[in-house]
Amino acid sequence: MNNCPYAIWPGTLAGSGMPQLPMTGFRLDSGKSVKIPAVPGWSGRIWARTGCSFDEYGVGTCQTGDCGGRLECDGKGATPPVSLFEITMGNGNEKDYYDISIVDGYNLPLVAAPRGVYSPCNATGCASDLNMGCPKELQVVGGEGSREGQVVACKSACDAFGLDQYCCSGEFANPTMCRPSFYSKLFKRACPKAYSYAYDDGSSTFTCKAYEYDIVFCPYAGRTKRPGDLLPAPPVKTSLEKVTEMVSSPPVETSLEKVTEMVSSSNILSPFPVMILLLIVNLFF
Repeated sequence: MNNCPYAIWPGTLAGSGMPQLPMTGFRLDSGKSVKIPAVPGWSGRIWARTGCSFDEYGVGTCQTGDCGGRLECDGKGATPPVSLFEITMGNGNEKDYYDISIVDGYNLPLVAAPRGVYSPCNATGCASDLNMGCPKELQVVGGEGSREGQVVACKSACDAFGLDQYCCSGEFANPTMCRPSFYSKLFKRACPKAYSYAYDDGSSTFTCKAYEYDIVFCPYAGRTKRPGDLLPAPPVKTSLEKVTEMVSSPPVETSLEKVTEMVSSSNILSPFPVMILLLIVNLFF
């Protein structure tokens, strides 16, 4: 459920040895939604590209999150900086492991809310607009279109400076030597439940046995609208604000019923055991 006042182009990438999802790249206008099935045991990541332009053959570019200049990512990963939803699904009764990562930088706020099978599960995400407070040296500025001159993404310190201590590489490629940097601490302060650097596992990885994940893009946007962006508000406005509050300030624990009400205006729950990834793009208001 996404309040972004512009179209986004979600991309998906399967982990090593995993089959790609049925859709690896596509356009989603405001107010549209797509449900994508995934096989048990699947692992991979999902993100949103912005500022894209493609021709009739699916060739083009995106300002953020580009995956090889194609509409269909088809095995290509996202070009940083980009906000990521990452998941490894369990087989049978095994639990899922999931997180929101801004280790590779940030382009959009997003929230992930699982619908648990047996018990309540944690929503997680980064609902803050890091682009608004992004340090000058990390900023990516839009060069054309409706967002020209605006900060459209915020680089990680690794991407910006390429130093081992920021990238957790070389002699820093272990949790003892690689510690939070000034920049990762800024990210962590704004988004306490999201991965902010490579070894940020303790407060950023979540588990659940779920049959569906709701991925919400731009959940905060209704609070920062400009007069020119005003559109009729959908009936889920209060629900989205509640999810944003849950993710912005810990703890993030909630019941299945509350998460369902907060993330979707529909209470219809899938009866099938097949794992489903749900990407929902909401009308900006």
